[in-house]
Amino acid sequence: MRDMIETNRKPTTVGEILTAEFLEPMELTQTDLARAMGVQTRLVNELCRDRRAVTADTALMLAGVFGTSPEFWLNAQQATDLWEAMHDEKRRQRIARARPLQAA
Repeated sequence: MRDMIETNRKPTTVGEILTAEFLEPMELTQTDLARAMGVQTRLVNELCRDRRAVTADTALMLAGVFGTSPEFWLNAQQATDLWEAMHDEKRRQRIARARPLQAA
């Protein structure tokens, strides 16, 4: 995994960010956020519990609601996804089998 800095500390997840940095300080409920996003409360609940990954559509909605960039949300999701891939033994073994292609 070239050019990657491996860390033992798991990145802050989207759910943790959403809850601690946005919902709690703004005194918003998951239902409030769901209404603002125009989605079902279940989607927001799954995001907050890290049971659902942020998609491009969700990132755009969160950015619109909170005045952030969609990249903020996508980067947070990507950092978590990469960390999980690097720290799950089965996934590491499968990834380690990948070999560079040789030019013909």
